Amino acid sequence: MGVFEIRQGSSPVILAFPHTGTEVPEAIARRLNDNGRKLADTDWHIHMLYADLLPEATTVRATFHRYVIDANRDPEGVSLYPGQNTTGLVPETDFDGLAIWKDGEEPKEGDIAERLANFHAPYHAAVRAEIERVKAIHGVAVLYDCHSIRSHIPFLFEGKLPDFNIGTDSGRTCATAIEAATVKTVAEAAGYTHVLNGRFKGGWTTRHYGKPENNVHAIQMELAQSTHLATEAPPFAYDTAKAERLRPHLKTILQRIEEIALGLKH
Repeated sequence: MGVFEIRQGSSPVILAFPHTGTEVPEAIARRLNDNGRKLADTDWHIHMLYADLLPEATTVRATFHRYVIDANRDPEGVSLYPGQNTTGLVPETDFDGLAIWKDGEEPKEGDIAERLANFHAPYHAAVRAEIERVKAIHGVAVLYDCHSIRSHIPFLFEGKLPDFNIGTDSGRTCATAIEAATVKTVAEAAGYTHVLNGRFKGGWTTRHYGKPENNVHAIQMELAQSTHLATEAPPFAYDTAKAERLRPHLKTILQRIEEIALGLKH
């Protein structure tokens, strides 16, 4: 399997999936400990959750796991959230702060450089190419970065995470109308909670590509996994009933973003 999968569409909206992949090359898998082999920090089934919600949207999905290298981290290794617990470009621990590599098998500088070249860089080259392609068609592109995470992770945040976590780096990465429409949609979603630029303000992907002044907008949606999984523990099974309740709200978000994008001055 390749490093990424692409489905090209005609919409100005691009869906990116940096963390749904579960592929780990055998040479790397041998270095993971029993805890690391669980791949617990996957954004489980998110590509299924969004499937066909906006049929004309482009999708770019990383197939490799974030323990190989995290496609949503700065390639220079700069922390997204200085002063807060987080995981790095090549994680040393899981989201609970527990080691994922066998003793002495932790990735070294050379490993990281190799993985940047073989995984991180090709994925982002694909993302950039799709942004340029749809921007050439419409004069504007919107990158919607799709994520999920367990709703209770004391190592990363206190209490229970809201269901919808919208990240725009405090409004820097997209037009105000895109942010406002997304917030309006989740606020109207009965039975769900939401926050704008809370614990998750948008990862490196959102911050790197979101340049509204250049007609490229980016927004991150971090979903609590309790919204679509049967349980936030192994086997992390997809809950169809939960997902079907959630999907109409996600569809409305994408449709509203597309409508706004097509109407933006450019």
